[in-house]
Amino acid sequence: MRTQHTRLPLVALAAVLAVVCALLGGQAPARAATPAAGTLALTGSHTLTWQGHTYANGSTPDPSHCPAQAQDPNDQTCDHFDLTVDVPAGYWQGNPDGGVPVAIQWPDAGNDFDLYIYDGAGHEVAESATSSDPETAVIPNASGTYHVLVVPYSVTGSGYTATASIPTATTVGDATGLARGADGSYRIQAGSAVARIDFTGEDVFRLQLAPDGTFTDPAGREIVPSAPSTITTTKESDAGDYWAIASKDLTLRAYKSPLRFALYRADNRTLVWQETRGLTWTGDAMQQTLARGAQEQFYGAGEQNGSFSHRDQTVHVANDFDWNEGGYNNSQPFYLSSAGYGVLRNTFAPGVYAFGDPVRTSAQERRFDGYFMASPGTPDLKTVIGQYTDLVGKPFMPPVYGLEPGDSDCYLHNANRGERHTLDALKVADGYTANQTPLGWMLVNDGYGCGYEDLQQVGQGLRDHNMQLGLWTSTGLPNQGEEVKAGVRVRKLDVGWVGPGYQFALDGCQQAYDGIEQNSDARGFVWLPVSWAGAQRCGVLWSGDQTGTYDYVKWQIPTYAGSTMSGIAYNTGDVGGIFGSDPQVETRDLQWKTFIPTIMTMDGWAQSDKQPWRFGEPYTSINNKYLQLKERLLPYLYTLAAQAHQTGVGAVRPLVLDYPDDPNTWGDAAKYEFLSGDSFLVAPVYDASDTRNGIYLPAGTWVDYWTGKTYQGPTTVDGYHAPLDTLPLFVKAGAIVPMWPQGTLSWQTRDTGRLDYDVYAQGDSQFTLYEDDGITRAYQQGASATQLVTVHATGRHGHGATQLTVGPSVGDYTGKPAARAYGFSIHVGAAPAQVLLDGRPLPAGSWSYDPAAGVVHVTTPAQSTSAGFSLLLAGAGGLGG
Repeated sequence: MRTQHTRLPLVALAAVLAVVCALLGGQAPARAATPAAGTLALTGSHTLTWQGHTYANGSTPDPSHCPAQAQDPNDQTCDHFDLTVDVPAGYWQGNPDGGVPVAIQWPDAGNDFDLYIYDGAGHEVAESATSSDPETAVIPNASGTYHVLVVPYSVTGSGYTATASIPTATTVGDATGLARGADGSYRIQAGSAVARIDFTGEDVFRLQLAPDGTFTDPAGREIVPSAPSTITTTKESDAGDYWAIASKDLTLRAYKSPLRFALYRADNRTLVWQETRGLTWTGDAMQQTLARGAQEQFYGAGEQNGSFSHRDQTVHVANDFDWNEGGYNNSQPFYLSSAGYGVLRNTFAPGVYAFGDPVRTSAQERRFDGYFMASPGTPDLKTVIGQYTDLVGKPFMPPVYGLEPGDSDCYLHNANRGERHTLDALKVADGYTANQTPLGWMLVNDGYGCGYEDLQQVGQGLRDHNMQLGLWTSTGLPNQGEEVKAGVRVRKLDVGWVGPGYQFALDGCQQAYDGIEQNSDARGFVWLPVSWAGAQRCGVLWSGDQTGTYDYVKWQIPTYAGSTMSGIAYNTGDVGGIFGSDPQVETRDLQWKTFIPTIMTMDGWAQSDKQPWRFGEPYTSINNKYLQLKERLLPYLYTLAAQAHQTGVGAVRPLVLDYPDDPNTWGDAAKYEFLSGDSFLVAPVYDASDTRNGIYLPAGTWVDYWTGKTYQGPTTVDGYHAPLDTLPLFVKAGAIVPMWPQGTLSWQTRDTGRLDYDVYAQGDSQFTLYEDDGITRAYQQGASATQLVTVHATGRHGHGATQLTVGPSVGDYTGKPAARAYGFSIHVGAAPAQVLLDGRPLPAGSWSYDPAAGVVHVTTPAQSTSAGFSLLLAGAGGLGG
């Protein structure tokens, strides 16, 4: 597989811009291309073709190594072409390509040219830097003059041929017949085009259209590993102007003149979606056009940096290696609507989804292949996410140490720290232990050109610190078996190997994941920065290389919450970024990432190391406060991981996922906050202020985690005082949060004879704790246990009673405790008169009441995990609201 570009330092990125600006600053036109420049216009040439320079030996890695044209007048290093596009305003809205496709092709498969396109201001608007032939990029909404830069990435004695065009669009015509196959599928003829419909469930169907009547399936089983079979229980009918194909839950209408599709619920009256124009294609793209509901909202499309809500927005589904706001390196060809449906384009082709009115979604291939799913009965976003992940794969079940923090650096041949040795990683591990800072795993060779040595000794040293060994790669996994046997339990992949993402990334992720599982009894645990639909089944998606600023903190919040809408349960970025070392930014970023499942500190690329204690006080104490809280919360986060593995719905959620009927959760009003599970609302501070404004609390009673102050939603909180050590954090009344005991620093050294619960009593609520051994795959054979906890709080103004029932732990796994004590912090509305355990009063020393916080603290004797018990707080009803 082709090696992709390495990380570009900021100076290199600046050099790219300087080169491009020089190229656009009145330099003579390039002489290598024939012609040197050209114009595409509706009234003139619709296609331009030119021949690039022939390079005897070209090996330019990226645009930063292309000299300004004045220093390279004969294009001996890189090739240049100026392209002008003359089309009227709005022309591209109805065109499936959405702009001008530019393609370069080389005659020898052993050669490789890369393509970069810049607008008149020097901003990159498109690129293709893959191993495909031809390389193709689309200039979106092309109008004006562009500079095309062709970089000879790996060339010997070869040139290239380039083509740019204004594509001509064709819309499917009238349908002339519907035929049902013996397998239950349907085919509709419309001229030379043929549509195929396969209901693969009562609420899911696959729609394909082939303009020439020949169906292809380039994705195969890569995106949908186990393609569901067509069901045979559907029924078809002819309503005159349309055919209806009905399952138990849905009715698909196929209008005849021209062929258009519309989806209804089972009653064939309740509209879900409808095409306003038939499927439309060019030579290399196809577009679907849907009507947009008056209040319809759109989510998904994978990781979209800086956003989660897409109404009136255009999102790209591709990989552009832009790690910052506006980038989409972990995008997925899936979106879901508040109308209760989702669409997966079963393709590796890049796409553009414009959620205006109408909604236009395009992919760069001359075929349509989409899975459509809808929640039965009424719209339900969580159900649609579950339907989507039923197809592409549920999020993987991580090992428990994967939910602990990670640390990454290069300890051999480190360009930024001087010569070190892999064993030096153990000195850093000593620092975590000495500072009582939890750490679950460590990558010991992160960095291009960074190797490793003494692997078994390093692995054993880390395990002595209750940490796991991880390795990074940019070149492949040739020694994976030996490395895993030496103790490697974490893998991080990089663009140097998984290249442009898409299928490359899926294959690489699965290979790394399988390598851990095939050579040990451990679970696969893989990180990667570029991906595609299906990566959630094997990887933690990592948003790439950013500079640690408050702006970075800010745009990450909707990014990771929004990723959950595409079934991505584990999405994250380096704490404080990879570049930069601002102690306040580091601390603010770490605070809120306590409440996302996976986090990592990256060192070696900044001016100084950034472990949580490196900046001294007050930062060390604040960082430890939050990392130790994260450690205590692992029973909660691990249960959410198990739920994600079952349902597809991850822990980090935009508010709309749990409060879809509240318009304030749909977009910007709640953009910079998120839910961690359904218990915590997190509103990070993302500037240098000690005040957080605009915290939206939806319906319900919310409790300030630090002060116990209650708020009645819906409401917006302004002026929240949040000094550096305070993360604005609220708990939903009714929450039942399992926690490990105070002082826990590692899952391995925790006190298994004790479990705590933080309970916010109000009405009736419940929580089902999930437990297994945390590291092996025995859970797949049922080696796990669940324990149901319920709360029933009655009374008015806090006076009444609160009953808490802990059920037996059902199931078994290696290491399950036979008995354990429990510590409860129960937030109530009044002081209890007494506390009873299974009807018997607890002695005074076993419980206490904190009137300032309104919390009853209870400690029970050890209780058998095979039996349940109950607590009654007589005289103490639930929280107000």
